[in-house]
Amino acid sequence: MEAMTERKPPGMSYETWVESQIAHGVERGDFDNLAGAGKPLPRRSLDESAYEWVLAKARQENLDVFGMLPPGLALRKEREDLPRRALALPSEAAVRALAEDYNVRVQAFWRRPQESRWSPVPGLADVEALVAQWRAARTEQEPEVAPPSPRAVPGRGRFPWWRRRRPE
Repeated sequence: MEAMTERKPPGMSYETWVESQIAHGVERGDFDNLAGAGKPLPRRSLDESAYEWVLAKARQENLDVFGMLPPGLALRKEREDLPRRALALPSEAAVRALAEDYNVRVQAFWRRPQESRWSPVPGLADVEALVAQWRAARTEQEPEVAPPSPRAVPGRGRFPWWRRRRPE
């Protein structure tokens, strides 16, 4: 199939120009032997909404579904996901930074004019509660281990007799 590079001539309507392009393509055989030619379109359920169809298509194409959400709803979903994301972080400072970054973006969202008065308004994340959840999950995952005794630590204590050197 050849790429369409020519421009619409001035004074010709778009409909006429498009129809002539299609007619030229049929003459060249660009539409012969196309995949799915002569087959009916796949039947969709009458109960399926356009939103559900878009979600199914996005999942089929491995696209990020969160990118299709309105900004307020995306921020709400992100707030619900904060505890799970915080568990993967190594330190309390990183958990605080995650929550504070989210709160900065929510406050910036609040300052912007909204498209609709019905847009979802996200709330701030409770930094201290998130840190407390992170600490509680850490203590459950990692039982406290007593520090090893000085005798059990390799390299401590006396050397064996054959390794001792006497000063000369």
